[in-house]
Amino acid sequence: MKLTKTKAELRDMLKDIRREGKSIGLVPTMGYLHEGHLSLIRKARQENDIVVVSIFVNPTQFGEGEDYGTYPRDLDRDTGRCREAGADIVFAPEAEEMYAKTNAAFVDMSRLTDRLCGASRPGHFRGVMTVVAKLFNIVLPDRAYFGQKDAQQVLVVKRMVRDLDFDVHIVEAPIVRETDGLAMSSRNTYLSPAERRAALVLSQSLFEARQRIEGGERRADVIRNGIAGQISSQPLARLDYAEVVDAETLEPLREIRGSVLIAVAARLGDTRLIDNIKLEV
Repeated sequence: MKLTKTKAELRDMLKDIRREGKSIGLVPTMGYLHEGHLSLIRKARQENDIVVVSIFVNPTQFGEGEDYGTYPRDLDRDTGRCREAGADIVFAPEAEEMYAKTNAAFVDMSRLTDRLCGASRPGHFRGVMTVVAKLFNIVLPDRAYFGQKDAQQVLVVKRMVRDLDFDVHIVEAPIVRETDGLAMSSRNTYLSPAERRAALVLSQSLFEARQRIEGGERRADVIRNGIAGQISSQPLARLDYAEVVDAETLEPLREIRGSVLIAVAARLGDTRLIDNIKLEV
């Protein structure tokens, strides 16, 4: 496995690979890899000749007062995990390598980025789309791999690929959870033992909502209010949102039918966590 920190070196590596007609899979990450990331790398390994993993804590997707400076970083640990999972190349640039001081171009989108996480994190998806677009242009992958935990991000990236004609197939992989149901996240490391136990209210509220829907409940407001009430009843949790939306448009639903995304976000102490489930009703 090779490690590079520059765009020029990565492009040189990939030129020969591309000339040989080999397929390239890209797994974009911000590092501090957990089993969810590793599952994406292993899936990319199965489906491509060459697997590139990017490790980059992207400053443009963090807002003022967010955790850019304290986001967990451990490149030695991450490169070891990438090697074990089957990556061929790790691209780990510094911010100065990815963004020139005079950088003035960004990728923006309307509607899909105004809801859910976009409503409480203004500018977040502008940063996400910009860095993903840059990675696509640098790597020129055949496939790129994202996890369902960031469901809105996956939808936004798919729409960007469609609208801007990127020649890449987006692969969405299921959420990987801890044995007790908590969605895996690099930010879980921030949680105190008490907050870690309290965080289970997110997944538990979603699982109970799914049971109610499978039992015949079709009123979205009933499901939404049930989730919100359950999370708000946990003293250590502060609800950001609980939404029942169309899985393709993110429009709020009145009746639960078709492709449905049920998404939540809450703070446990200073840590903001998200989770979701998808249903076909």
